[in-house]
This record gives sequence, C-alpha cells and structure tokens, in this order.
Amino acid sequence: MKNSRTVLQISMALALAGGMLFSPASRAQEPATKPDNSARNKDQGTTADNQPDTKADRLMAANVRKAIVADKDLSTYAHNVKVIVRGGTVTLKGPVKSEDEKQKVKSDAEGVASQGKLIDQLTVKQ
Repeated sequence: MKNSRTVLQISMALALAGGMLFSPASRAQEPATKPDNSARNKDQGTTADNQPDTKADRLMAANVRKAIVADKDLSTYAHNVKVIVRGGTVTLKGPVKSEDEKQKVKSDAEGVASQGKLIDQLTVKQ
C-alpha cells in the first residue's frame, strides 16, 4: 500500500510538472499578427496554377521535368524546381544549391525546350 501511494504521489508530481512545462505562459509569445505574404503572392506572374492547359504545353512540361529528374547529379532542390510552360515557352522557377547546379538545370531544360524559349528564374539558395 505504501508503494502504491508513493507511485501515485510521484505520478501526480510529474503530471503537474509536465503541465507547467507546457502551459501557455511558458511558451514563447506568438506575434500579435500572423505573417501574411498574400499581396506578394498575387503578383507572381506566371505560376504553375495559372498556366494554360494545352496538350502541347503539358507534354513539354512533362518532358522538361523528366530531363531534370533524370539528372542524378542534381540536388533535391533542383529536382523540385517549378517547370511552367505557356505557349511553348518554358519558365524555370525555384531555388537550387549552386550556380553550377543552376546551369545544369538550364542545360537539361534546353535539351528539351525550343531554342530561345527558356526563361530562367532560378535562384541560388544561400
């Protein structure tokens, strides 16, 4: 009986201590206003969700994506760049790890895209 009372007392003490650790007062103060970049996102120009749905553009985007993903020397960042095709013009957007990787992604896309129809909006992640 004495052991079960001790175990109960220790359990209650731990529960109280845990409650204090995770109480709202112990958490870092959240900012009064949540970050909002909606205005910035509205003026993004060509994005994947507003590209036309023509068969030729879809096929071009798929082929460019395949070429980029097939290049196993590229990082996950590079494999996940946005490929947007509008009227046969390919736009590449997103971060890559280095200037060299940026050139490789462009080169892979140029192997599929029509000459002079590639817009590079890739950024090098700092």
